[in-house]
Amino acid sequence: MMLKDRVLLITNVEKFAGHGTTRVALAEGATVLAHDPSFEGPTARRKYESQFPGAHALSAVEPATLVELALKRHGHIDALVNNDAYPALRAPLGEARLEDYRDALEAMAVTPFRLTQLVAPSMRKRKSGRIVFVSSAAPLRGIANYAPYVSARAAANGLVSSLAKELGRDGITVNAVGSNYVENPDYFPPALLANQEAMAKMTAQIPLGRLGKSDELGATVCFLCSDAAGFITGHVLPHAGGWA
Repeated sequence: MMLKDRVLLITNVEKFAGHGTTRVALAEGATVLAHDPSFEGPTARRKYESQFPGAHALSAVEPATLVELALKRHGHIDALVNNDAYPALRAPLGEARLEDYRDALEAMAVTPFRLTQLVAPSMRKRKSGRIVFVSSAAPLRGIANYAPYVSARAAANGLVSSLAKELGRDGITVNAVGSNYVENPDYFPPALLANQEAMAKMTAQIPLGRLGKSDELGATVCFLCSDAAGFITGHVLPHAGGWA
């Protein structure tokens, strides 16, 4: 098992790549510490833990208290998975709202930067760590009328190259998974998946001719958290069926 005895902190587990990454990480022997804004309430935590036996839903929501609680419970964090999701709002230049742009940057660049800033000191002490941003392939090609979303994802991708160089001497790797066209309820809700005409048009743009699976994305994330990826850093790995 490639993650045996590893402690993974995964953010926003009820969204985007959260479920797939949790499933694969548990199957590979990891201890999963899970964050989600809904976990302030005990009911949501119990539901998640019953769905994913062995995972630990943390009650903390804010970055500082989240990292403090994770370190208090397990002493260290081997890998941080910044799994950030925010609506891909259609926003032509003349109609885009600055508040939406700021919110996108906050969710997909500022918050994961802050979490990384808080987790890095404990990793530096141990001279070991993995940081993975679950981002998007959209900045690799650009998408018309989605500049706020795409540029916020580009900010996260840009963090990777700088942080990899800064943290590499401390044995910490920093990478991103540039995802697109992967099944998840945030970007591909059930109503869209059931629309055969829309799906045919969409999959025609994907060289592999299908949407990716959540567990496929989770497996890629977990690979970057493992020893097998120990000599990979500063990389944005497209996970988009050949679209990027």
